[in-house]
Amino acid sequence: MARAGAFVWAFLSVVLLAFNTSHGDALGVNWGTQASHILQPSVVVRLLKDNGINKVKLFDSDSWTVNSLAGSGIEVMLGIPNKDLKRYNSYKNAKHWVEKNVTKHLYDGGVDIRYVAVGNEPFLTSYNGSFLNTTFPALSNIQKALDEAGHGDKIKATIPLNADVYESATNKPSDGQFRKDIKGLMVQIVKFLHEKKSPFVVNIYPFLSLYQNPDFPLDFAFFNGGGEPTEDRGVQYTNVFDGNYDTLVWALRKAGVPDLKILVGEVGWPTDGDKNANLKLARRFYDGLLKKLADGKGTPLRPGRLDVYLFGLIDENMKSVAPGSFERHWGIFFFDGKPKFPMDFSGKGLDKFLEPAKGVIYLEPKWCVLNRDAVKNMTQVGPFVNYACSNSDCTSLGYGSSCNNLDRYGNVSYAFNMYFQMQNQHVEACDFNGMAKITTKNASTGTCLFPVQMESAGEKLIGYGVSVTGFMGLVLLGLMW
Repeated sequence: MARAGAFVWAFLSVVLLAFNTSHGDALGVNWGTQASHILQPSVVVRLLKDNGINKVKLFDSDSWTVNSLAGSGIEVMLGIPNKDLKRYNSYKNAKHWVEKNVTKHLYDGGVDIRYVAVGNEPFLTSYNGSFLNTTFPALSNIQKALDEAGHGDKIKATIPLNADVYESATNKPSDGQFRKDIKGLMVQIVKFLHEKKSPFVVNIYPFLSLYQNPDFPLDFAFFNGGGEPTEDRGVQYTNVFDGNYDTLVWALRKAGVPDLKILVGEVGWPTDGDKNANLKLARRFYDGLLKKLADGKGTPLRPGRLDVYLFGLIDENMKSVAPGSFERHWGIFFFDGKPKFPMDFSGKGLDKFLEPAKGVIYLEPKWCVLNRDAVKNMTQVGPFVNYACSNSDCTSLGYGSSCNNLDRYGNVSYAFNMYFQMQNQHVEACDFNGMAKITTKNASTGTCLFPVQMESAGEKLIGYGVSVTGFMGLVLLGLMW
Protein backbone atom coordinates (compact mmCIF):
# COMPACT_ATOMS: atom_id res chain seq x y z
CA MET A 1 0.00 0.00 0.00
CA ALA A 2 2.29 2.69 -1.13
CA ARG A 3 0.54 5.86 -0.20
CA ALA A 4 1.11 9.32 -1.64
CA GLY A 5 -2.01 11.45 -1.85
CA ALA A 6 -2.83 14.95 -2.93
CA PHE A 7 -3.79 17.71 -0.53
CA VAL A 8 -7.57 18.13 -0.51
CA TRP A 9 -9.36 19.77 2.36
CA ALA A 10 -5.99 20.16 3.95
CA PHE A 11 -5.58 16.40 3.38
CA LEU A 12 -6.00 13.78 0.73
CA SER A 13 -4.43 10.39 0.59
CA VAL A 14 -3.77 6.84 1.02
CA VAL A 15 -6.03 1.12 1.80
CA LEU A 16 -11.97 -3.82 3.83
CA LEU A 17 -13.55 -6.10 6.54
CA ALA A 18 -16.58 -5.41 8.80
CA PHE A 19 -17.72 -5.93 12.35
CA ASN A 20 -21.02 -7.25 13.66
CA THR A 21 -21.73 -4.44 16.10
CA SER A 22 -24.69 -2.60 17.50
CA HIS A 23 -24.54 -0.17 14.61
CA GLY A 24 -25.01 -2.96 12.07
CA ASP A 25 -22.82 -4.01 9.19
CA ALA A 26 -21.40 -0.58 8.39
CA LEU A 27 -17.96 -1.17 9.92
CA GLY A 28 -15.09 -3.14 8.43
CA VAL A 29 -11.32 -3.67 8.31
CA ASN A 30 -8.67 -4.80 5.75
CA TRP A 31 -6.77 -8.11 5.91
CA GLY A 32 -3.36 -7.67 4.30
CA THR A 33 -0.59 -10.26 4.18
CA GLN A 34 2.59 -8.38 3.23
CA ALA A 35 4.57 -9.90 6.08
CA SER A 36 7.59 -12.15 6.47
CA HIS A 37 5.71 -14.39 8.91
CA ILE A 38 1.97 -14.77 8.45
CA LEU A 39 -0.69 -16.28 10.66
CA GLN A 40 -2.51 -19.37 9.49
CA PRO A 41 -5.62 -18.17 7.59
CA SER A 42 -7.75 -20.39 9.85
CA VAL A 43 -6.28 -18.58 12.87
CA VAL A 44 -7.15 -15.22 11.35
CA VAL A 45 -10.70 -16.32 10.54
CA ARG A 46 -11.16 -17.40 14.15
CA LEU A 47 -9.72 -14.05 15.26
CA LEU A 48 -12.34 -12.29 13.12
CA LYS A 49 -15.19 -14.38 14.47
CA ASP A 50 -14.02 -14.11 18.10
CA ASN A 51 -14.27 -10.34 17.75
CA GLY A 52 -17.61 -10.28 15.94
CA ILE A 53 -16.04 -9.27 12.62
CA ASN A 54 -18.27 -10.36 9.75
CA LYS A 55 -16.80 -8.64 6.69
CA VAL A 56 -13.31 -8.67 5.21
CA LYS A 57 -11.55 -7.01 2.31
CA LEU A 58 -8.67 -8.87 0.72
CA PHE A 59 -6.02 -7.49 -1.61
CA ASP A 60 -5.91 -10.60 -3.80
CA SER A 61 -7.85 -13.83 -4.31
CA ASP A 62 -5.34 -16.29 -2.84
CA SER A 63 -7.17 -19.62 -2.69
CA TRP A 64 -5.69 -20.61 0.68
CA THR A 65 -7.04 -17.44 2.27
CA VAL A 66 -10.38 -17.48 0.48
CA ASN A 67 -11.00 -21.17 1.23
CA SER A 68 -10.45 -20.49 4.92
CA LEU A 69 -13.47 -18.17 4.87
CA ALA A 70 -15.85 -20.87 3.63
CA GLY A 71 -18.74 -21.44 5.98
CA SER A 72 -17.66 -18.59 8.25
CA GLY A 73 -20.54 -16.26 7.41
CA ILE A 74 -18.01 -13.49 6.81
CA GLU A 75 -18.73 -11.27 3.81
CA VAL A 76 -15.75 -10.99 1.48
CA MET A 77 -14.33 -8.47 -0.97
CA LEU A 78 -11.81 -10.14 -3.26
CA GLY A 79 -8.98 -8.15 -4.84
CA ILE A 80 -7.22 -8.00 -8.19
CA PRO A 81 -3.74 -6.39 -7.94
CA ASN A 82 -2.83 -3.47 -10.20
CA LYS A 83 -0.16 -5.54 -11.93
CA ASP A 84 -2.86 -7.87 -13.29
CA LEU A 85 -5.22 -5.22 -14.68
CA LYS A 86 -3.90 -5.41 -18.22
CA ARG A 87 -4.55 -9.15 -18.33
CA TYR A 88 -8.24 -8.59 -17.69
CA ASN A 89 -8.59 -6.16 -20.55
CA SER A 90 -9.33 -9.46 -22.30
CA TYR A 91 -12.88 -10.64 -21.58
CA LYS A 92 -11.76 -14.24 -22.00
CA ASN A 93 -9.26 -13.79 -19.16
CA ALA A 94 -11.80 -11.94 -17.02
CA LYS A 95 -14.30 -14.75 -17.50
CA HIS A 96 -11.68 -17.32 -16.50
CA TRP A 97 -10.78 -15.28 -13.39
CA VAL A 98 -14.42 -15.20 -12.28
CA GLU A 99 -14.76 -18.95 -12.80
CA LYS A 100 -11.56 -19.69 -10.87
CA ASN A 101 -11.85 -17.14 -8.06
CA VAL A 102 -15.58 -16.54 -7.62
CA THR A 103 -17.82 -19.27 -9.00
CA LYS A 104 -15.84 -22.16 -7.49
CA HIS A 105 -16.36 -20.70 -3.99
CA LEU A 106 -20.13 -20.19 -4.33
CA TYR A 107 -21.39 -23.58 -3.15
CA ASP A 108 -23.71 -24.30 -0.25
CA GLY A 109 -21.66 -23.46 2.83
CA GLY A 110 -19.04 -21.74 0.71
CA VAL A 111 -17.65 -18.20 0.69
CA ASP A 112 -19.96 -15.20 0.93
CA ILE A 113 -18.38 -13.01 -1.76
CA ARG A 114 -19.97 -9.55 -2.15
CA TYR A 115 -17.44 -7.42 -4.05
CA VAL A 116 -14.48 -7.66 -6.35
CA ALA A 117 -11.95 -4.83 -5.98
CA VAL A 118 -10.45 -4.25 -9.42
CA GLY A 119 -7.03 -2.74 -8.67
CA ASN A 120 -6.03 -0.80 -5.60
CA GLU A 121 -5.68 2.98 -5.86
CA PRO A 122 -4.59 2.63 -9.52
CA PHE A 123 -4.78 6.37 -10.25
CA LEU A 124 -2.34 7.55 -7.57
CA THR A 125 -0.36 10.46 -8.97
CA SER A 126 2.82 8.64 -7.92
CA TYR A 127 2.04 5.90 -10.48
CA ASN A 128 2.44 8.45 -13.30
CA GLY A 129 -0.55 7.15 -15.25
CA SER A 130 0.65 3.54 -15.38
CA PHE A 131 -2.86 2.11 -15.02
CA LEU A 132 -5.01 4.80 -16.65
CA ASN A 133 -5.66 2.77 -19.79
CA THR A 134 -6.17 -0.65 -18.21
CA THR A 135 -8.33 -0.09 -15.12
CA PHE A 136 -11.74 0.73 -16.60
CA PRO A 137 -11.65 -2.02 -19.25
CA ALA A 138 -10.74 -4.53 -16.51
CA LEU A 139 -13.58 -3.27 -14.31
CA SER A 140 -16.05 -3.54 -17.18
CA ASN A 141 -14.94 -7.05 -18.13
CA ILE A 142 -14.99 -8.38 -14.58
CA GLN A 143 -18.50 -7.04 -13.99
CA LYS A 144 -19.66 -8.47 -17.35
CA ALA A 145 -18.21 -11.85 -16.40
CA LEU A 146 -19.95 -11.71 -13.02
CA ASP A 147 -23.24 -10.82 -14.73
CA GLU A 148 -22.99 -13.58 -17.32
CA ALA A 149 -22.11 -16.13 -14.64
CA GLY A 150 -25.32 -15.20 -12.84
CA HIS A 151 -23.58 -13.50 -9.91
CA GLY A 152 -24.04 -9.85 -10.86
CA ASP A 153 -27.09 -9.11 -8.72
CA LYS A 154 -25.20 -10.02 -5.53
CA ILE A 155 -21.54 -9.49 -6.38
CA LYS A 156 -20.38 -6.09 -7.63
CA ALA A 157 -17.08 -5.01 -9.13
CA THR A 158 -15.61 -1.69 -8.05
CA ILE A 159 -12.28 0.17 -7.78
CA PRO A 160 -10.80 1.21 -4.42
CA LEU A 161 -9.54 4.73 -5.09
CA ASN A 162 -7.28 7.07 -3.20
CA ALA A 163 -8.77 10.42 -2.23
CA ASP A 164 -6.33 12.09 -4.61
CA VAL A 165 -8.71 11.33 -7.51
CA TYR A 166 -10.64 14.45 -6.50
CA GLU A 167 -9.50 17.91 -5.49
CA SER A 168 -10.66 21.34 -4.39
CA ALA A 169 -8.88 24.50 -5.47
CA THR A 170 -10.08 26.32 -2.33
CA ASN A 171 -9.93 23.36 0.09
CA LYS A 172 -13.71 23.72 0.47
CA PRO A 173 -15.92 20.70 -0.25
CA SER A 174 -18.25 22.68 -2.50
CA ASP A 175 -15.37 23.26 -4.93
CA GLY A 176 -14.67 19.54 -5.12
CA GLN A 177 -14.28 17.94 -8.52
CA PHE A 178 -12.41 15.05 -10.03
CA ARG A 179 -8.76 15.66 -10.77
CA LYS A 180 -8.33 17.47 -14.07
CA ASP A 181 -6.00 14.93 -15.67
CA ILE A 182 -8.48 12.05 -15.10
CA LYS A 183 -11.81 13.90 -15.02
CA GLY A 184 -13.20 12.35 -18.20
CA LEU A 185 -12.17 8.86 -17.14
CA MET A 186 -13.60 9.29 -13.65
CA VAL A 187 -16.94 10.48 -15.02
CA GLN A 188 -17.08 7.35 -17.18
CA ILE A 189 -16.28 5.13 -14.21
CA VAL A 190 -18.78 6.66 -11.77
CA LYS A 191 -21.57 6.48 -14.35
CA PHE A 192 -20.71 2.83 -14.95
CA LEU A 193 -20.75 2.14 -11.20
CA HIS A 194 -24.09 3.90 -10.91
CA GLU A 195 -25.56 1.87 -13.79
CA LYS A 196 -24.37 -1.41 -12.27
CA LYS A 197 -25.44 -0.42 -8.72
CA SER A 198 -21.84 -0.75 -7.55
CA PRO A 199 -20.39 1.50 -4.83
CA PHE A 200 -17.66 4.12 -5.09
CA VAL A 201 -14.85 2.99 -2.78
CA VAL A 202 -12.57 5.70 -1.40
CA ASN A 203 -9.63 5.53 1.02
CA ILE A 204 -9.43 8.45 3.46
CA TYR A 205 -6.53 8.97 5.89
CA PRO A 206 -6.67 11.89 8.35
CA PHE A 207 -3.30 10.76 9.73
CA LEU A 208 -1.63 11.80 6.50
CA SER A 209 -2.86 15.33 7.01
CA LEU A 210 -0.47 15.59 9.95
CA TYR A 211 2.30 13.66 8.28
CA GLN A 212 2.31 15.72 5.10
CA ASN A 213 1.70 19.14 6.63
CA PRO A 214 3.48 20.19 9.84
CA ASP A 215 1.10 23.17 10.14
CA PHE A 216 -2.04 21.05 10.05
CA PRO A 217 -4.09 21.50 13.29
CA LEU A 218 -3.82 18.28 15.28
CA ASP A 219 -7.36 18.32 16.66
CA PHE A 220 -8.90 18.62 13.19
CA ALA A 221 -7.67 15.10 12.41
CA PHE A 222 -9.90 13.67 15.15
CA PHE A 223 -13.62 13.53 15.84
CA ASN A 224 -13.88 14.78 19.41
CA GLY A 225 -13.59 18.49 18.73
CA GLY A 226 -11.13 20.95 20.17
CA GLY A 227 -10.17 22.39 16.82
CA GLU A 228 -11.35 25.49 15.02
CA PRO A 229 -14.34 24.57 12.79
CA THR A 230 -14.41 25.70 9.18
CA GLU A 231 -17.45 26.76 7.18
CA ASP A 232 -18.57 26.09 3.62
CA ARG A 233 -21.87 27.42 2.30
CA GLY A 234 -23.36 27.56 5.76
CA VAL A 235 -22.12 24.08 6.71
CA GLN A 236 -19.66 23.74 9.60
CA TYR A 237 -16.92 21.13 9.51
CA THR A 238 -15.19 20.09 12.72
CA ASN A 239 -12.93 17.37 11.31
CA VAL A 240 -11.03 16.60 8.13
CA PHE A 241 -12.75 13.27 7.52
CA ASP A 242 -16.15 14.92 6.98
CA GLY A 243 -14.60 17.61 4.81
CA ASN A 244 -12.81 15.09 2.64
CA TYR A 245 -15.84 12.83 2.31
CA ASP A 246 -18.11 15.73 1.32
CA THR A 247 -15.55 16.92 -1.22
CA LEU A 248 -16.17 13.59 -2.93
CA VAL A 249 -19.93 14.05 -2.59
CA TRP A 250 -19.65 17.36 -4.47
CA ALA A 251 -17.48 15.75 -7.16
CA LEU A 252 -20.10 13.04 -7.66
CA ARG A 253 -22.86 15.63 -7.90
CA LYS A 254 -20.98 17.49 -10.60
CA ALA A 255 -20.39 14.22 -12.45
CA GLY A 256 -24.13 13.60 -12.60
CA VAL A 257 -24.39 10.77 -10.04
CA PRO A 258 -25.38 12.54 -6.79
CA ASP A 259 -26.83 9.39 -5.21
CA LEU A 260 -23.94 6.97 -5.92
CA LYS A 261 -23.28 4.83 -2.87
CA ILE A 262 -19.95 5.48 -1.12
CA LEU A 263 -17.90 2.97 0.87
CA VAL A 264 -14.87 4.16 2.81
CA GLY A 265 -12.48 1.41 1.81
CA GLU A 266 -9.67 2.33 4.19
CA VAL A 267 -9.45 4.56 7.21
CA GLY A 268 -7.28 4.14 10.27
CA TRP A 269 -4.35 5.36 12.34
CA PRO A 270 -0.86 3.81 12.57
CA THR A 271 0.75 3.08 15.92
CA ASP A 272 4.47 3.43 15.22
CA GLY A 273 6.99 4.80 12.74
CA ASP A 274 6.30 8.54 13.22
CA LYS A 275 5.92 11.06 16.03
CA ASN A 276 2.14 11.11 15.49
CA ALA A 277 1.86 7.36 15.00
CA ASN A 278 1.41 5.96 18.49
CA LEU A 279 -1.04 4.00 20.62
CA LYS A 280 -2.45 7.06 22.36
CA LEU A 281 -3.42 8.92 19.20
CA ALA A 282 -4.61 5.74 17.48
CA ARG A 283 -6.95 5.03 20.36
CA ARG A 284 -8.22 8.61 20.29
CA PHE A 285 -8.88 8.35 16.57
CA TYR A 286 -10.70 5.03 16.74
CA ASP A 287 -12.75 6.03 19.79
CA GLY A 288 -13.97 9.09 17.91
CA LEU A 289 -14.56 7.26 14.64
CA LEU A 290 -16.47 4.39 16.26
CA LYS A 291 -18.64 6.80 18.24
CA LYS A 292 -19.38 8.73 15.04
CA LEU A 293 -20.40 5.54 13.25
CA ALA A 294 -22.60 4.50 16.18
CA ASP A 295 -24.36 7.87 16.14
CA GLY A 296 -25.39 7.18 12.56
CA LYS A 297 -25.36 10.85 11.59
CA GLY A 298 -22.99 10.54 8.67
CA THR A 299 -21.51 13.72 7.20
CA PRO A 300 -23.21 17.07 6.59
CA LEU A 301 -23.95 16.19 2.93
CA ARG A 302 -24.58 12.47 3.47
CA PRO A 303 -26.48 12.06 6.74
CA GLY A 304 -27.12 8.51 7.89
CA ARG A 305 -25.08 5.37 8.24
CA LEU A 306 -21.52 5.37 6.93
CA ASP A 307 -20.00 2.20 5.48
CA VAL A 308 -16.41 2.12 6.67
CA TYR A 309 -13.59 -0.41 6.50
CA LEU A 310 -10.77 0.06 8.99
CA PHE A 311 -7.18 -0.22 7.87
CA GLY A 312 -5.96 -2.54 8.96
CA LEU A 313 -6.24 -5.81 10.76
CA ILE A 314 -2.63 -6.92 11.40
CA ASP A 315 0.75 -5.15 11.10
CA GLU A 316 2.66 -6.03 7.91
CA ASN A 317 6.44 -5.85 8.19
CA MET A 318 7.15 -6.18 4.47
CA LYS A 319 5.14 -3.26 3.18
CA SER A 320 7.02 -0.56 1.33
CA VAL A 321 8.19 2.26 3.58
CA ALA A 322 8.52 4.70 0.69
CA PRO A 323 5.47 6.69 1.92
CA GLY A 324 6.78 6.58 5.51
CA SER A 325 7.92 4.17 8.22
CA PHE A 326 4.39 4.10 9.64
CA GLU A 327 3.27 1.93 6.69
CA ARG A 328 4.17 -1.22 8.58
CA HIS A 329 2.12 -0.32 11.66
CA TRP A 330 -1.50 0.20 10.57
CA GLY A 331 -2.90 -2.88 12.29
CA ILE A 332 -5.29 -2.84 15.23
CA PHE A 333 -3.45 -6.07 16.07
CA PHE A 334 0.30 -6.65 16.25
CA PHE A 335 1.95 -9.06 13.79
CA ASP A 336 1.03 -12.04 15.99
CA GLY A 337 -2.62 -11.15 16.48
CA LYS A 338 -2.29 -9.50 19.89
CA PRO A 339 -4.55 -6.44 20.31
CA LYS A 340 -2.75 -3.13 20.61
CA PHE A 341 -5.15 -1.08 22.72
CA PRO A 342 -8.70 -1.24 24.13
CA MET A 343 -11.53 -0.58 21.65
CA ASP A 344 -15.31 -0.76 21.57
CA PHE A 345 -16.78 -1.47 18.15
CA SER A 346 -20.24 -0.49 19.41
CA GLY A 347 -19.03 3.10 19.81
CA LYS A 348 -20.36 3.32 23.37
CA GLY A 349 -16.95 3.96 24.90
CA LEU A 350 -16.87 0.64 26.77
CA ASP A 351 -13.30 0.01 25.68
CA LYS A 352 -11.67 -3.33 26.32
CA PHE A 353 -8.91 -5.30 24.66
CA LEU A 354 -10.05 -7.33 21.68
CA GLU A 355 -9.73 -11.11 21.71
CA PRO A 356 -6.22 -12.14 20.60
CA ALA A 357 -5.37 -14.71 17.96
CA LYS A 358 -5.39 -18.24 19.34
CA GLY A 359 -3.04 -21.08 18.47
CA VAL A 360 -0.05 -18.87 17.63
CA ILE A 361 3.25 -20.75 17.96
CA TYR A 362 6.34 -18.68 18.78
CA LEU A 363 10.01 -19.36 18.25
CA GLU A 364 12.22 -19.85 21.30
CA PRO A 365 12.44 -16.96 23.80
CA LYS A 366 15.85 -15.73 22.75
CA TRP A 367 17.25 -12.53 21.29
CA CYS A 368 20.26 -11.37 19.29
CA VAL A 369 22.08 -8.35 20.76
CA LEU A 370 25.31 -6.45 20.38
CA ASN A 371 28.30 -8.11 22.02
CA ARG A 372 29.92 -5.00 23.43
CA ASP A 373 32.99 -6.87 24.59
CA ALA A 374 33.76 -7.81 20.98
CA VAL A 375 33.48 -4.28 19.57
CA LYS A 376 36.53 -2.08 19.84
CA ASN A 377 35.32 0.68 17.54
CA MET A 378 31.59 1.32 17.10
CA THR A 379 32.12 2.72 13.61
CA GLN A 380 32.79 -0.88 12.55
CA VAL A 381 29.16 -1.70 13.26
CA GLY A 382 27.71 0.64 10.63
CA PRO A 383 27.66 -1.66 7.60
CA PHE A 384 26.18 -4.49 9.66
CA VAL A 385 23.34 -2.35 10.99
CA ASN A 386 22.68 -1.21 7.43
CA TYR A 387 22.52 -4.84 6.28
CA ALA A 388 20.31 -5.90 9.20
CA CYS A 389 17.83 -3.09 8.65
CA SER A 390 17.80 -3.63 4.88
CA ASN A 391 16.67 -7.19 5.43
CA SER A 392 14.28 -6.76 8.33
CA ASP A 393 12.20 -3.97 9.84
CA CYS A 394 13.84 -1.11 11.76
CA THR A 395 10.95 1.34 11.43
CA SER A 396 10.42 1.49 15.20
CA LEU A 397 13.84 3.15 15.58
CA GLY A 398 12.87 6.32 13.72
CA TYR A 399 12.28 9.77 15.17
CA GLY A 400 9.29 9.81 17.51
CA SER A 401 8.85 6.04 17.26
CA SER A 402 8.53 3.50 20.06
CA CYS A 403 12.25 2.65 20.16
CA ASN A 404 13.55 6.17 19.50
CA ASN A 405 14.91 6.52 23.04
CA LEU A 406 17.42 3.67 22.88
CA ASP A 407 21.09 4.54 23.20
CA ARG A 408 23.48 3.70 20.37
CA TYR A 409 24.13 0.23 21.74
CA GLY A 410 20.40 -0.41 22.02
CA ASN A 411 19.85 0.72 18.44
CA VAL A 412 22.40 -1.78 17.19
CA SER A 413 20.94 -4.58 19.30
CA TYR A 414 17.46 -3.81 17.99
CA ALA A 415 18.63 -3.99 14.37
CA PHE A 416 20.52 -7.23 14.99
CA ASN A 417 17.53 -8.83 16.73
CA MET A 418 15.04 -7.86 14.03
CA TYR A 419 17.24 -9.54 11.44
CA PHE A 420 17.73 -12.57 13.68
CA GLN A 421 14.00 -13.01 14.19
CA MET A 422 13.27 -12.44 10.49
CA GLN A 423 15.71 -15.29 9.75
CA ASN A 424 13.85 -17.64 12.11
CA GLN A 425 16.55 -17.34 14.78
CA HIS A 426 19.17 -19.20 12.76
CA VAL A 427 22.47 -19.13 14.62
CA GLU A 428 24.25 -17.79 11.55
CA ALA A 429 21.92 -14.78 11.60
CA CYS A 430 23.38 -13.62 14.90
CA ASP A 431 27.05 -13.29 14.08
CA PHE A 432 27.75 -9.98 12.32
CA ASN A 433 31.47 -10.70 12.18
CA GLY A 434 31.54 -11.72 15.84
CA MET A 435 29.91 -8.50 17.07
CA ALA A 436 26.61 -10.11 18.12
CA LYS A 437 25.55 -12.74 20.62
CA ILE A 438 22.41 -14.71 21.46
CA THR A 439 20.85 -14.15 24.88
CA THR A 440 17.84 -15.58 26.73
CA LYS A 441 17.36 -12.31 28.62
CA ASN A 442 14.53 -10.24 27.17
CA ALA A 443 16.12 -7.17 25.60
CA SER A 444 12.89 -5.13 25.58
CA THR A 445 12.99 -1.88 27.48
CA GLY A 446 10.42 0.82 28.20
CA THR A 447 8.14 1.31 25.20
CA CYS A 448 10.53 -0.59 22.93
CA LEU A 449 9.60 -4.20 22.27
CA PHE A 450 12.28 -6.58 21.07
CA PRO A 451 9.96 -9.16 19.55
CA VAL A 452 10.27 -12.91 19.40
CA GLN A 453 9.04 -14.04 16.01
CA MET A 454 6.30 -16.62 15.52
CA GLU A 455 6.34 -19.64 13.28
CA SER A 456 5.07 -18.62 9.86
CA ALA A 457 2.18 -20.27 8.08
CA GLY A 458 3.88 -19.59 4.75
CA GLU A 459 6.33 -17.43 2.85
CA LYS A 460 5.41 -14.20 1.08
CA LEU A 461 7.69 -13.36 -1.83
CA ILE A 462 7.38 -9.61 -1.43
CA GLY A 463 10.19 -7.07 -1.65
CA TYR A 464 11.33 -5.10 1.35
CA GLY A 465 12.13 -1.79 -0.25
CA VAL A 466 15.73 -2.54 0.72
CA SER A 467 17.33 0.68 -0.33
CA VAL A 468 14.93 2.79 1.73
CA THR A 469 15.22 0.68 4.87
CA GLY A 470 18.95 0.30 4.52
CA PHE A 471 19.33 4.03 4.17
CA MET A 472 17.37 4.35 7.41
CA GLY A 473 19.95 2.15 9.10
CA LEU A 474 22.74 4.48 8.00
CA VAL A 475 20.79 7.56 9.07
CA LEU A 476 20.22 6.03 12.50
CA LEU A 477 23.91 5.30 12.84
CA GLY A 478 24.73 8.85 11.86
CA LEU A 479 22.43 10.13 14.59
CA MET A 480 23.86 7.75 17.17
CA TRP A 481 27.51 8.66 17.04
